[in-house]
Amino acid sequence: MAITGHCLCKAVTYSIDVDKPNAVAYDHCDDCQRYTGSTYALFAIFPKDKVTIVGPTKSFAIKGGSGLKVYRTSCPTCGSGVAQSPDAAPDIIAMNGGGLDREFKKKLEPDTEFWTATKLPFCHENLAHAFERMPPPQ
Repeated sequence: MAITGHCLCKAVTYSIDVDKPNAVAYDHCDDCQRYTGSTYALFAIFPKDKVTIVGPTKSFAIKGGSGLKVYRTSCPTCGSGVAQSPDAAPDIIAMNGGGLDREFKKKLEPDTEFWTATKLPFCHENLAHAFERMPPPQ
């Protein structure tokens, strides 16, 4: 059964042809805080070749912690973030957790957090796999 989701206005939809994500992670970096307008980003990470995105999107690139580009994709109509794709790990795509359909996102179990060096002091949860910065690709 594919995992599905969409942006706020439903102009962008997506399906992921896997049963579960490779990982579910909080990203505490300053860029993700600004991108989401929240204290951190919640990402479900999948193999890029298993994700199909349908509808108009816009993307922009920023320099990630690795020094390589990270491409952020969003809906040009409602502005919802959809995904990010890092050049440092070209085989994966990090889908914004909030955009997953409710039946899938309510089952998410974050197990990893990145950029704990910039984690806001009131975020007290500590996950099993915590990285002060982004770990190198494996």
